[in-house]
Amino acid sequence: MAVPSPFLAPHPLRPDPAVPPDASADCPPSLDFGDPASLATLRGLTDAGAATRLLHECVAYQRALDARLDALLARRPDLDRAAASLLRSAPPLLSLAASDASALRDSSSSTAALADALSSRVRHLDAAHSRAESALARAEAALDRSRALDAARRALAADDLTAAASAAHEFLAIDSRFPTDDDLRRDLLDIKRRLEGLARRRLSAAVDAQDHPVVLRLVRLFPLLALADEGLQVYVAYLKNVVALRARADFEHLAELISATTQPTPERPDFVGCLTRLFKDIVLAVEENDAVLRELRGEDAVAYAIIELQEECDTRGTQILRRYADYRKLARLSSDINSYTKNLLSVVGSVANAAAGNEGPDPREVEHYLEEILALTQLGEDYTEFMVNKIRGLRDVKPELGPQAMKAFRNGSFSKMEKDLTGFYVILEEFFMVENIRKAIRIDEPVPDGLTTSMVDDVFFLLQSCCRRAASTASINSLLAVLGGATSLLSNEYQEALQWRMREPNLGAKLFLGGVGVHKTGEEIATALNNMDVSSEYVLKLRHEIEELCPEIFHAPADREKIKSCLSELGEINASFKKILHSGLEHLVASVAPRIRHVLDIVTTVSYELDDAEYGENEVNDPWVQKLLLAVDTNVAWLQPMMTSNNYDSFVHLIIDFIVKRLEVIMMQKRFSQLGGLQLDKDVRSLINHFSEMSQRPVRDKFSRLSQMSTILNFERVSEILDFWGDNAGHLTWLLTPAEVRRVLGLRIDFRPEAISALRL
Repeated sequence: MAVPSPFLAPHPLRPDPAVPPDASADCPPSLDFGDPASLATLRGLTDAGAATRLLHECVAYQRALDARLDALLARRPDLDRAAASLLRSAPPLLSLAASDASALRDSSSSTAALADALSSRVRHLDAAHSRAESALARAEAALDRSRALDAARRALAADDLTAAASAAHEFLAIDSRFPTDDDLRRDLLDIKRRLEGLARRRLSAAVDAQDHPVVLRLVRLFPLLALADEGLQVYVAYLKNVVALRARADFEHLAELISATTQPTPERPDFVGCLTRLFKDIVLAVEENDAVLRELRGEDAVAYAIIELQEECDTRGTQILRRYADYRKLARLSSDINSYTKNLLSVVGSVANAAAGNEGPDPREVEHYLEEILALTQLGEDYTEFMVNKIRGLRDVKPELGPQAMKAFRNGSFSKMEKDLTGFYVILEEFFMVENIRKAIRIDEPVPDGLTTSMVDDVFFLLQSCCRRAASTASINSLLAVLGGATSLLSNEYQEALQWRMREPNLGAKLFLGGVGVHKTGEEIATALNNMDVSSEYVLKLRHEIEELCPEIFHAPADREKIKSCLSELGEINASFKKILHSGLEHLVASVAPRIRHVLDIVTTVSYELDDAEYGENEVNDPWVQKLLLAVDTNVAWLQPMMTSNNYDSFVHLIIDFIVKRLEVIMMQKRFSQLGGLQLDKDVRSLINHFSEMSQRPVRDKFSRLSQMSTILNFERVSEILDFWGDNAGHLTWLLTPAEVRRVLGLRIDFRPEAISALRL
């Protein structure tokens, strides 16, 4: 049978890349003659020249097609020979492949059948082996059950409850794997019931006798008898009872000491120690029995024990705090404070109470109560934090136990009593702070060898102590209340006390009596200014200290925002103090300025239209600078030892501002020669050098305008200003406006107005 050759199938004529195109075609045709759509283009021809050109292109295209057809036909003999060779070699190869495939199929079939048979035998063997192992396990279990039952009987007869419980537990473990309902099981259950009864009775007796080793040994039997929950409840109740007995004994001793306070006794009621021992007992009950609790019910037992023991803390801890509040009569004391003044921060209220002779409670006694309350509340916070962290560290507990435990700590009666105690603390702290600050203001006096009076250090030490104590309570409301009171005191009473010392209507006459500075008056004024300066610094230090302290105690972002908002008021107080201080320094400068102004008036008579001889004379006899500096030293420098460095520098700078402002006005009214400009430059440098020695702050910028004026007045020609103006200024910043520059240039007697007007600045 002949196989048709695929090489003889008809194909469409396509250009063969192996066949070169007709050499007569110089360029590709402008129309694709093989595309039927080209007929429409040909039919639409109207130009004979275009038709002739396309005809030549079509002839060339036809010749190219003929050449390609000839090349393809020339390859046909080779293709026919290849096809014939393939037909001759194909039948033997196909026969060989068919026989090999048949052999492979037969081999695969026999192998598959053998594998199926072998797999079936393996499955049968495996099933038989499993049944044999099960039978052996049952036989061994039966023997183990018998041995466990015998061991339980012997241990029970020997009164060895631990061994009996272990044997019973082993029997029940085997029975759970191989359930039976035979006589052995019934006998074992009977033994188990007897064991449970003995364990309960003996555990109850051990609990009553407070025999901890026996209680510990017996409670460990309950998980073996499948009574873990009952054992946990009994053991936790035992721990609660132990804590309660110790707490009751401590509290009774405390009550005896309280009742005996009317009689002299070396021992005082120690509420802090009593509460500390209660917390210590509870923490030790949890920590030292952690392993036992975990044996009973894992981490759930630890959480359960914490919740139950917290109930004891609520009972006993609340009892201690309430007794403390009664002992110190905190409710009555708070009522007395509220009746003493409705507003502890009111200046009017303070005056009214003083007029009525009502001094209120003793602040020293109140401070002692504050320290006690702080110690008690800190103990409570430390205990709560420890136990809450313990609960959070438990990972494998029931979902409801965690929130239940947290609720026991946050909403229990002890927590509520703590909040009541904190409420008393806020009232006492505000009273203590206000009364002591008012007292510090009343007894204010100069400090020997000091630059301030006593009230500055006293007031800020009190504020620092009160704010630290408020933060230590870990109560955001307490801290905010104390901070609010502190800011109110600083911005009202304390600020008024600072300003009172600065109010001096006739300062100039008292400061310079008979033309000489009065040391006592200068010291009083300087001290008042120093008080304001140091107070503004202390306000910032207080704010910074609280900002560093609070993040360690308050972790909630909302609490931190509240504190930040409250502390911003301290920044406003600092700004207010600085403003008042600046006003006071200006008042002092206004008192000193008339003693300097008469020297500045001499400058108006000094000529700067100098020739060489006059310039040389000024070198020998300074016309005004030294007189001015002498007046400054006489009327300003004597105050330096009495003022803080910051105040003295500010004072000197204000004096400089006064002098420079006056000199600028005077110099703008004068006429200058070039030597006069050089003289002004020397005068300005002398002033800069002298005032630089007087002040620790830079003073050169104060004389910048005068220095620039002297620079302009030293120019050789008008156009020289352009070398220092605009893009040529470099690092120089001109403080003179273009109009002022032209005006200064106009002060030179040798500069023509036309040249100055022609400048483009």
